Amino acid sequence: MIQILRAKLHGIRVTGCDLNYHGSITLDPEHCTLAGIYPLEFVYVWNKQNGQRISTYVIHGEPGSRCCILNGAAARTCQTGDELIICASEYIQSPAELTGKKPVVLTFAADNRISEKLCYSVTGSDNTFNFAIGQS
Repeated sequence: MIQILRAKLHGIRVTGCDLNYHGSITLDPEHCTLAGIYPLEFVYVWNKQNGQRISTYVIHGEPGSRCCILNGAAARTCQTGDELIICASEYIQSPAELTGKKPVVLTFAADNRISEKLCYSVTGSDNTFNFAIGQS
């Protein structure tokens, strides 16, 4: 099995940290829906400011709030304003399946408004692949 990217929020900024919450990352459900990230889904969270890498599960915040709140132990890995990369993944059986996947990538402005909705794609076969980034 090969773990691959399924959805990504690139450059979203932390809007809050709540050490005493029940753990997880709280995200705007509108962002999640556009990217294809589900509530309770485990995601990887990479902090661009300090290099911290964690995994946690997603819970939905207020629609339209543009929130990105690290909760519980995850709150220790960041500060308000830090830029994050949040990735959801899936497993495939073989490299041949790569050509059927089109992960959605959202990029963000400083206020967590979506800047771009991109799509990654892989073409090719027989272990000779080409990677491209296009508009979604």
